[in-house]
Amino acid sequence: MSEDQKKILEAQLWGIANLLRGKISADDYRDYILGFIFYKYLSEKQYLYANGLLEGEKVTDYKKVTNTETLDALKEESLMKLGYFLKPSELFSELAKKGNADTESESNYIIEDLQAVMNQIEQSTMGTESEDDFNALFEDMDLTSTKIGRTVGARNEVIVKILNHLDKIDFKLDDVEADVLGDAYEYLIAKFAAGAGKSAGEFYTPQQVSKILAKIVTTGKTKLKSVYDPTCGSGSLLLRVAREVSDVSEFYGQELNRTTYNLARMNMILHDVHYRKFDIRQEDTLENPQHLDKRFEAVVANPPFSAHWKSDTNPLNSTDERFSQYGRLAPKTKADYAFVTHMIYQLADNGTMATVAPHGVLFRGAAEGVIRKYLIKELNYLDAVIGLPANIFYGTSIPTCILVFKKCREADENVVFIDASGHEHFVKNGNQNQLRDEDVNEIIDTYRSRQTKDKYSYVASLAEIAENDYNLNIPRYVDTFEEEEPVDLKEVSDNLKTINNDLEEVNKEIAGFCEELNIETPF
Repeated sequence: MSEDQKKILEAQLWGIANLLRGKISADDYRDYILGFIFYKYLSEKQYLYANGLLEGEKVTDYKKVTNTETLDALKEESLMKLGYFLKPSELFSELAKKGNADTESESNYIIEDLQAVMNQIEQSTMGTESEDDFNALFEDMDLTSTKIGRTVGARNEVIVKILNHLDKIDFKLDDVEADVLGDAYEYLIAKFAAGAGKSAGEFYTPQQVSKILAKIVTTGKTKLKSVYDPTCGSGSLLLRVAREVSDVSEFYGQELNRTTYNLARMNMILHDVHYRKFDIRQEDTLENPQHLDKRFEAVVANPPFSAHWKSDTNPLNSTDERFSQYGRLAPKTKADYAFVTHMIYQLADNGTMATVAPHGVLFRGAAEGVIRKYLIKELNYLDAVIGLPANIFYGTSIPTCILVFKKCREADENVVFIDASGHEHFVKNGNQNQLRDEDVNEIIDTYRSRQTKDKYSYVASLAEIAENDYNLNIPRYVDTFEEEEPVDLKEVSDNLKTINNDLEEVNKEIAGFCEELNIETPF
């Protein structure tokens, strides 16, 4: 599929949001639109897979299959391969057809049918391997909610409008050359994030930042055994890592927000990640980690900046292996290092971890200073510090950085510092600052080559970092000071004399005008 065709699909899908703009709040129609796109995807996937199984049979169109034995056989195969099952009457196109019915001759009321289908998708997985991946997946799509219409008729009208618009769009799932719909889905998530304000940070990491993290953790690798994100949001960062290698065997993630957790599971399935290959859980990562028995080859994250956590109210934290060796717990109002040490605990010996953090983690003292020193002096896990431009994340304008950690570092005598925060390293895009591809490439090339570049990067020895008392503030290492051009004082003096002479001439003219008008001069 060409880039132009992909943009057409993105525009078509975003057009659904425009249909509802002003009628439903952005946060609400996001959940409905992404949910209905997901339902259409499951339907088309089911239809294509069933038709493939029916090749050579008397009935080769799944929509026309009525034989119970055939349907049972197709269900068994579908649950194994797809992880769910939809009957022919439950396909998206069939409900859209009913919604499009001539209201004078037959009802176009589809809310109850649609709700039943969504329940059935979840129920079809019960007792199977995919049950956890589909359980309560559609719970944020309340078709009885007054948010989408005050009356049943109004709600039905909105839903029919969405289904009709979607039914006309070709998802091109049989196009094996590109993940067309997956790209379009990511585009929609990004568009919703751009308009979501502060809450956007809960579910989306800007694409260029995701690209940096993904390229860092895949450096030198063509395949990954596993990738983990402890604050996975919509799952976009996990999927971005997969684009940088030929294969990822297993995806793991954890997300606190229930709605975002559902979106993450939808996103994984819609990107054709098999249900056996991902394990996304919904819980508080710091308080109730779900994958502690596992170690991951790649760890990426964009945790909530300076979040509150129960550091001093949970007595188990002081003995928890994720936190106990560092001598101090991260402050209860700043959980940044709690997330860092949690991820390090789950990092495999041959793995790389890259996480976004607020700049304060580089220089704040007290408990954070103790943890930072231990990470560098005792463990020697810190591999790189990368400063990003301010105002690059949705919902916050604070400057941020990327910390890179490895347990078995190749360059174990130094740490590379990169300052990509300067105005020449990004562009403005509306209210946000945005990294360009060339900015991303320069960061990655500099990290991989570990070069010192004037006013951009510096390879600091561990001894230098110790001399700075383990303060990682980037200006201590990367000198971005620009000398001002020397001032020619004689030229300045001559200019002042000229200005003074000109002023005297103007004053004389003003005095002449005042004399003619017989008024007092203003000076």
